[in-house]
Amino acid sequence: MSFCKLVGHKDAKLALILNLIDPGIGGVLLIGDKGTGKSTLARAVTRLLPERVPYVEAPLNVTEDALMGSINLEDAIRSGEHIFQPGLLARSQGGVLYVDDVNLLNVDMLNLVLNKHAFGNTTLPGNGIQSNGDLGFSLVASMNPEEGPISPKLIDHFGLCALFQTSADNGEKLRVLRRSSQNGPAVNRFIRFDERLKKRVVLARKSLKRVEVLAEHRAYAVEVCLESGIEGHRGDIALERAARAYAAFCGSHVVTKEHMEKVLPLVLVHRRREAGVNQEEYQEQELSERENSNQQEQADSNNNETPDGDSGTDCCEAAVQPQSVEGRSKEEVFPVGNPFDVRRFLFQRDRVERRSSGRRTNTRFSGKGGRYVKSVFNSKANDIAADATLRAAAPWQIQRGRTRNVIVYNKDLRFKQREKKMGHLVIFVVDCSGSMGAKKRMIETKGAVLSLLMDCYHKRDKVSLIAFRKDRAEIILPPTASVDFASRKLKEIPVGGKTPLSAALFTTSNLIKQIRIKDPLIRFVVAIVSDCRANQGISDMPVREEVAKSAGMLRDARNTDFIVVDTEDKSNLMRMDLARSLASQLHADYFTTEDLKAEYLAGLVSSRKF
Repeated sequence: MSFCKLVGHKDAKLALILNLIDPGIGGVLLIGDKGTGKSTLARAVTRLLPERVPYVEAPLNVTEDALMGSINLEDAIRSGEHIFQPGLLARSQGGVLYVDDVNLLNVDMLNLVLNKHAFGNTTLPGNGIQSNGDLGFSLVASMNPEEGPISPKLIDHFGLCALFQTSADNGEKLRVLRRSSQNGPAVNRFIRFDERLKKRVVLARKSLKRVEVLAEHRAYAVEVCLESGIEGHRGDIALERAARAYAAFCGSHVVTKEHMEKVLPLVLVHRRREAGVNQEEYQEQELSERENSNQQEQADSNNNETPDGDSGTDCCEAAVQPQSVEGRSKEEVFPVGNPFDVRRFLFQRDRVERRSSGRRTNTRFSGKGGRYVKSVFNSKANDIAADATLRAAAPWQIQRGRTRNVIVYNKDLRFKQREKKMGHLVIFVVDCSGSMGAKKRMIETKGAVLSLLMDCYHKRDKVSLIAFRKDRAEIILPPTASVDFASRKLKEIPVGGKTPLSAALFTTSNLIKQIRIKDPLIRFVVAIVSDCRANQGISDMPVREEVAKSAGMLRDARNTDFIVVDTEDKSNLMRMDLARSLASQLHADYFTTEDLKAEYLAGLVSSRKF
């Protein structure tokens, strides 16, 4: 794909060109939805590279050895010599290292890439071996924000950032179609454009050291970063270096204010801190919207009354639960209560080998990352344990006629079994029936769910959100790594109607089955947040029996932990403790919303076996 042939995205093209001119800017991050051309443009940058300049892509499952390089242990044991095998960072020296879906890359590996890009050091920790030369590679990364966030600390390491959006302009879409079907002379024209652009990049790189930055323009860079609320010094440094690179690209030997203003959006777009919304104003706005909604719904309910004034509510249900509190069908949207710190949940390790990342539960790791815990005879990763291999070969050296080097046979080889922390898919099953609106319990409930979501963010879990009310359960958020997106969905959940608990359990069971088809080794945590006062079924069975049957079906799901958060008002003398009964049926950990804040939660350990 020609670099110049790609339609639009001028900011992204400029960011990539500046990064080629001066890799010290800090790299380029391309952010946009799927299908907007991020990866296509990132790979098209090879058209601007001179011959024999490397372009290396780092896969998402990359290990530390693959990045940094390592000693070839098998050859070293056999020959007795240190044979260094270069990693991806060394192979990208003087060229470009591209990371697609960087937000899905293991955080430790991303830190390693960013640190080595910043310091240009390829020393392997602990062995003193160093690859030839300096790391002078240009870093390019792309991400789709819908697939998960990236922490502000890591995103700040990228010097420049460009946003990709799907164009709504008919003319631009037509140009995309025309260029995608072009061939022959039309394609050669863009190839010539790429060659001209390549020469400009080479010339700019040679003249970069001669470009000067005046004191007044350096002061302007500091001032504009302060006004934008940028924290730290990376923004100031990136702005000055990007302006110098752009000046060199334009053939100027002095940076002007126009050069800085041209690159300013690329430096600020991912660093600017927007002023937060005042919490009191937000709550007042929410309350105002709820009051307006209530007035409209009250008018609608008056219009739906029967001619004799009866609203149609069953008299027995009204005697047990006042219509104004528990049995109301009108919907309300409650604000989110104040979040709090949730103590750490610990779940038992299983014996399944996975290639996963996270910060919650230890698991056997099938790759070459993680902590070496013991040696085994066979391993899919072919990760040789030198210590165990030498111990196995040592007793036989005299018999094998050793004179100099250690003689190792294939039967002596031992392999490393590694362990690493993994994340879970946490499925929140939230009760949004009318009973949750009593005494504004939904405000506290949303606060508890938000607190658990924050805990999932810190542990690098994926989350999904199921809401149940009226006569159905709905997956309002499919599995995602974006906890921020989940919290926004949480704020929008309305409350009203009956409690179809069995529908929620059935929907959760189906969701687990669907996800397991794609990822059989994934571990789930199902967090049911409800008072469990089920009064709506999905079949002709009695509601309580239906709930028990659905719970039994869900309980049989393997590699799944269950948590039940009881939202019932325990100060009420008529409390039913139905959530405790559900927790017993699911073999789940049970606690109330107040227990989430209790100190004993630190010792909550699941005793289930898989």
